[in-house]
Amino acid sequence: KGFGLPVGPLTLADEVGMDVAHHVEAFLSKADMGNRMLGSDSKIMAQMVEKGMLGRKTGKGFYLYEGKKGKKINPEALSIAKNIVKKDLKLEGKEIQNRAISRFVNEAVLCLQEEIISSPIDGDIGAVFGMGFSPFLGGPFRMLDIVGIGQYCGMMSTFAEKYGKQFEPCQLMKDMAKTNKKFHS
Repeated sequence: KGFGLPVGPLTLADEVGMDVAHHVEAFLSKADMGNRMLGSDSKIMAQMVEKGMLGRKTGKGFYLYEGKKGKKINPEALSIAKNIVKKDLKLEGKEIQNRAISRFVNEAVLCLQEEIISSPIDGDIGAVFGMGFSPFLGGPFRMLDIVGIGQYCGMMSTFAEKYGKQFEPCQLMKDMAKTNKKFHS
């Protein structure tokens, strides 16, 4: 949420429903999408689903829900996570945000590369209005223009070296980074 999205990933999973989120994760992990779906561990969601911790609809998921607006961290979910997480990477907030959002940004550029979307403008509008991408950044393509695609691609390459191939930038991003080309003029 600190990145500017309407809700954070844990709240989103609770709102959608842990059972639905787990089903989607299981489906995507079996899809032939190369390295892009690596790095996920569905054990946390699987255990939460087994225990009936389905999110807001059951009153408990990653959070415990009290009334319409009140919520607090669910200690049972925290315990499940602590038992499964292999090691604490001791990441700072900014790196956590960049690790999470960089994979989305890479997918957006890949959609342009594979002609799923016809232009960066379409991708920006779809991301901002469709999923609530940080409007103050203008969408993933505008954000890359602001940050600099070379710098962003370098960050993702560093993540790929440190954390795995799922952070490898797509070919269009790498090609544009060579000349620091922009998506918007």
